[in-house]
Amino acid sequence: MNISCIITDDEPIARKGLKGYVERTGFLELRAECEDGIELNKLLKGSPVDLLFLDIEMPGLSGIDLLRSLTTTPKVIFTTAYERYAIDGFELEVLDYLLKPISFERFLKAANKAFDYFNAKASLQTYLFVKTDRSLEKVIISDILFIEAMENYIRIHTVEKKLLVHSTLKSFHDKLPQGKFIQPHKSFLVNIDQVNAVMGNLLIIGSQEIPISKYKKDDILRAIS
Repeated sequence: MNISCIITDDEPIARKGLKGYVERTGFLELRAECEDGIELNKLLKGSPVDLLFLDIEMPGLSGIDLLRSLTTTPKVIFTTAYERYAIDGFELEVLDYLLKPISFERFLKAANKAFDYFNAKASLQTYLFVKTDRSLEKVIISDILFIEAMENYIRIHTVEKKLLVHSTLKSFHDKLPQGKFIQPHKSFLVNIDQVNAVMGNLLIIGSQEIPISKYKKDDILRAIS
């Protein structure tokens, strides 16, 4: 599972340090860096993300004022040089509160807290919406049989229908609950609960046969059992 994030701080050195920490943390995906809350507010309108690393005292619009103005708020980890905002952070339900200078050890602890939060949230997820050429379609996750890669698209096979979606297999996999789907082959994702049988190097799902890569067979058998 990857967590998309934005760093916002008016100090270039602080942004550089946080960027280095993000790059060292495998599950964080940096989408952008912002110099202040006004720039971040504009960016969030077109590019929503999971997590913000947000400074508090910035010119023009403070991090706290920005959060209070948003109707839809990503999860937040405050990065600040001041302890006095801890109560505000508690009231705004931020994930963590990092005091500068921030060590990598302390940063990683906060990042792992974010990972645990999003992982727990995903495990409770029962459906998602996908965009087809014509509409947004609601897909019940337990109804997915398997997902097939098709160049720049994927085809989602469910109990009732097939949907063609502009996405990569990896990107879609990141949206699904962890541990519920397996990838027996580079071109397929499979719902573990929908597997009926294993025959040689094939997974049987209803009348469909999904190939198992010889390099992944042991992992797939462990996951199923």
